[in-house]
Amino acid sequence: MSLLELDRINVELGEQLIVDGVTLSLEPGEIGCLLGPSGCGKTTLLRAIAGFERVNEGTICLGDQLVSDAGSGKGRGAKSGVHIDPEHRGVGMVFQDFALFPHLTVADNISFGLRGASAAQKKSRVAELLEHVGLEGYGPRYPHQLSGGQQQRIALARALAPRPRLLLLDEPFSSLDAELRESLAMEVREVLKRENITALLVTHDQQEAFAMADKAGMMYRGRLLQWDTPYGLYHRPVHHLVADFIGHGVLLRGHINQDGCVETPLGCLHGEHFGDAGVGEVVDVLIRPDDIVIDEQGEREASIVARGFRGSHFLYTAELAGGAQVLCMAPSHNQHAVGSQIRLKMNLDHLVLFHAGYCET
Repeated sequence: MSLLELDRINVELGEQLIVDGVTLSLEPGEIGCLLGPSGCGKTTLLRAIAGFERVNEGTICLGDQLVSDAGSGKGRGAKSGVHIDPEHRGVGMVFQDFALFPHLTVADNISFGLRGASAAQKKSRVAELLEHVGLEGYGPRYPHQLSGGQQQRIALARALAPRPRLLLLDEPFSSLDAELRESLAMEVREVLKRENITALLVTHDQQEAFAMADKAGMMYRGRLLQWDTPYGLYHRPVHHLVADFIGHGVLLRGHINQDGCVETPLGCLHGEHFGDAGVGEVVDVLIRPDDIVIDEQGEREASIVARGFRGSHFLYTAELAGGAQVLCMAPSHNQHAVGSQIRLKMNLDHLVLFHAGYCET
């Protein structure tokens, strides 16, 4: 049985539809992540799961408990809706502003939600969680004495203290610098797995999602475009907006010929299947930087028109004959100057195609 299951839920705020027909599920112990641009409905969806917003259509279940149900409308046979209040859902939340109590010690912050526990039980749970988050001995300190990363660890420990069946994290690392965000995301994943907590994270940062998530999805204008593994989102996007938002890449125009391959400015590209695209159809082919290798023996000549330093590698923009541009990577100790000529070899594992000019959202 899934720990979290959403079935075609809609959430309206005022007259505006914010969440539109979202369906997803998480198994016990899984970590999920919702990606997407600002205003796409991620946080509203999280608030609906927590119980802070009512659903207008669809259902939300936590384990075998129905916690949100919009009901079946008006008239004879109508079913009244179900809405379990947030405090009765067994859901923990971690916010982007940490929301620690400044006048309480670290230990008191963590034990705040342990109502009904004895002093000994609170002390034991606090010590256990401080060890889990790598801050043993920090119990007597106050939040203002901690760094941003340490405060986020304490906020996580406080949310985990009552052992919620589901933990929701709303942009929890957004106030931290990029390097710390990724490393902390991996640490938080380890803690959640150790505690066997099911969690759902909202972020706009792909590296956070890839570092933490077992399942991930992208939202756009209230709709969940794809719910998959992070690998699936990157390598097998089912929507052009997912392909554009996740990772780097370009869409190259091509067409399917009689020999069963796609003719593009990079040559004739072969694939296992083309979905519902047929011979003669014009398509857009997703080309990631890791699909192309700079190789002196490569089949295609190109010129470097731009490059970006990424530490371990350069990300190059290369222009092919005819003007089409692609992205490719190479180790940073082997750099190519802007304007230089290179040769490219394809390293495609599979083809991802979209109908040409497809722009339905």
